[in-house]
Amino acid sequence: MLDLRKPAGYFFGLLGLLMIATGLMADFKAPLLAGNLNLQFGIFSVLFGGVFLWLARRA
Repeated sequence: MLDLRKPAGYFFGLLGLLMIATGLMADFKAPLLAGNLNLQFGIFSVLFGGVFLWLARRA
């Protein structure tokens, strides 16, 4: 059976790195939020992808 945790982990990790780079380079802030949403979502995606990769390694 195909284990989708590894490709999903790589996808979210890469997406998170791109979002972090976008959040650091662009000075865009959402009108109703105090922080940089691209940076926050990027950090969350990297952590989420890391959890997926960790779970795939344990299996």
